[in-house]
Amino acid sequence: MGLQGGCYCGAVRYDARGTPFNSTLCHCTDCRKVSGAPALAWFSVRFTDLHWTGTPTRFASSTGIERSFCSACGTTLSFHDSRWPGEIDIATATLDDPELVPPADHTFVRSRLGWMQFHDGLPEYPATRSAGQA
Repeated sequence: MGLQGGCYCGAVRYDARGTPFNSTLCHCTDCRKVSGAPALAWFSVRFTDLHWTGTPTRFASSTGIERSFCSACGTTLSFHDSRWPGEIDIATATLDDPELVPPADHTFVRSRLGWMQFHDGLPEYPATRSAGQA
């Protein structure tokens, strides 16, 4: 048994098996735009460990990036970067219990909205983790 979740209307559900990793609160402009929120929490699982019930709609938000959402209610569901074919990111707030996978850091803080300040002590990265900390 893994982590279960799905979209707002219930048309698309998933079971994310395996151990989640790379839990983050992303502040990039693209995540803000697709979610309509000031930041978007994600966690990763191995691509083969994610099992869908229902079919999310997918679109290429930029070169090599595929995002998915529910075509019925619009809920943002996943993010897949072709540079890391073995993993996929799931929108944390779509979990039935989002408390199970809290963010471990902040990514793309260079794009963070000025009024969105945190004092949670989590590491902050200007862009990706691999680019290093601020």
